Amino acid sequence: MAEKTILVVATQSHAGKSTVAAGLCRALSRKNISVAPYKAQNMSNNARAVPSQTTEDGWGEIGVSQYVQARAAAISPNTDMNPVLLKPRGDGESQLVLLGEAVDHYKATDYYEEHWHQAREAAVEAYKRLESQYDVIVAEGAGSIGEINLHHRDLANIETARFTDADILLLADIERGGAFASLYGTVELMPSDIKQQVKGFIITKFRGQKEILEPGIEELTRLTDIPVLGVIPFNDPGLPEEDSVSLPPEGQEAIVGEDGTPRQKTINIGVVRLPRISNFTDFQPLAQEKGVKVIYLPIDKPIPNEVDALIIPGTKNTVDDLKELHKTGFSSQIKKFNGPILGVCGGYQMLGVKITNADIEGTDQQKTVEGIGLLPTETDFHRQKKVKETETTINTEKGLFKGAKGKIRGYEIHMGRTKHLEDLHQPLEKNSAEKNNAAGTYIHGLFENEAPKQAFINQIYRRTDKKRPETHKEKNNPYDKAADLIEQNIDLNMILSDPTT
Repeated sequence: MAEKTILVVATQSHAGKSTVAAGLCRALSRKNISVAPYKAQNMSNNARAVPSQTTEDGWGEIGVSQYVQARAAAISPNTDMNPVLLKPRGDGESQLVLLGEAVDHYKATDYYEEHWHQAREAAVEAYKRLESQYDVIVAEGAGSIGEINLHHRDLANIETARFTDADILLLADIERGGAFASLYGTVELMPSDIKQQVKGFIITKFRGQKEILEPGIEELTRLTDIPVLGVIPFNDPGLPEEDSVSLPPEGQEAIVGEDGTPRQKTINIGVVRLPRISNFTDFQPLAQEKGVKVIYLPIDKPIPNEVDALIIPGTKNTVDDLKELHKTGFSSQIKKFNGPILGVCGGYQMLGVKITNADIEGTDQQKTVEGIGLLPTETDFHRQKKVKETETTINTEKGLFKGAKGKIRGYEIHMGRTKHLEDLHQPLEKNSAEKNNAAGTYIHGLFENEAPKQAFINQIYRRTDKKRPETHKEKNNPYDKAADLIEQNIDLNMILSDPTT
C-alpha cells in the first residue's frame, strides 16, 4: 500500500502541474522510491496507447501527460494512471474513455448527470490498484481547484483529494500576475476538509530574483499558516504539452523551434491548425532539431511562401475538420502545394479520395465526404476504435523517408480503416501510403524514432537546396531537466515528510 499520495493542483489552468508532477516522478525515481503517476479525470485530445488490465484486447488510451509522467518515473504506463479521459469532438460533446476504452459520446450535462458516478468508481478502482503496487503516488489535478461551482463533481481535484487522503501541493503561475491573491483566495474557497490537506504552496514560472518575493511569501505564510515550499524559475524542460492551450488560438499563426539558425539554413514545416487537432505532440521532436521551425498554420489564411513542407495532423473529428478545410478553401491550397506533404492519422485519412460511413464520426448525417485527393485511398469508418502500440519496419530508398532503415515504434488511436485503390509505395509497411509528394501514416509518435525523423528532415533540406546546420544533442533529457527543477527549487524533504511529525 502506498505510503503517501501527493496531489498537485493549481489556482488556474496551465500553471505547470504536469511539469511539476513529472519532475516529482523523476526526482523520486532517482532516489530509488517506487512512484507512479495518476490523474483521475483528464480532458485532452493528446492521448497515447498503453497496456490495459481491463480492456478485451489488452490496450487502451490515456492522456499524454500521464504517459510522460510514467516515463519520468521509469515505469511502464497503463490505463490505471488516467482512468477517465474526456476527448472533445465538437458540438459540445466529448468521447468518454473509461479505463482506456471508448464508451460513447456525451454532452457535458449528460456525462455529469448520468455517467459521472460510474467514472468516479472507475477512478477509485484504478487508484487502489496503483496504491497496492507503489510506495508513492503523484496525482495531478485539473484546471483550478478553486472552482466552487464544480466542487460537488470535481473528480480530478476535490474527489481525488478525498478518496486518496493526499498531501496537496497548490501551484500558482506568477507570470500571469496576482499569484499571492490567487493562492490565498483559492485556499479560502476550498472545502474545509480539503483545506486541511494542503501541504504547501509552489510558485511557478518566476523570472527574476527570489528575494523580491520574500515579503509576500512571509505574509502569505502568516495569513494561511501554509508554507511556500519553493519558487520554480521560468524554464521549460521540453516535456510534451498536455492540451491545445499551449497552441495558438484558431486563426493565429505560431512558430515553435526558433533557435537562432540563419534563415538560409532553416526549414519551415507547416502544421495545419485543425479546429479539433489532437496529438500535436507528434511534431515536438521536429521542433527540437536545430534548423527546424514548426509553424502552426490557420486554415482561413494562405499558406506562407516560406513553408517548405506541410503536415496534416491527427484530429478528434476527421470528418468535421475535413469539411472545414473544404469550406475555407484550405484543402485546395494543400492540393496545390509543391513541397512534401505528410498526413498523420486523421490527416492521412483526409489525403485520400473519400471517407465513407462518415456519419459515424461526423456531427451531422452526411454518409460520404470527399477527401483532398492526393492519395488514391479510401477510408471507411467503423464504430470500433483501434488502439494499440505498433512496431514496424522502415526500409525505403525513395520518397519522404528516403534512406531510413530499421525498426520503429509508435502507436495507433483511430476509428476508420483505410484501403489503397491502386498499388502504392508503403514506406512504413501496412501503416502507410505514398504517391508523388504526399504520404500518410496511422503511426503516432513516428518522429520519436531517429531514422524517420532524420530522413524526413534531410529530404526537406534536399528539396529546398538549403544546407542543414550541424546538430548537437543535449546531455539531459526532459525528464531529468524537470527533476532538476524540482530538486533545485523545492524542499523535497518537506514534501516527503510525515505531516504528523
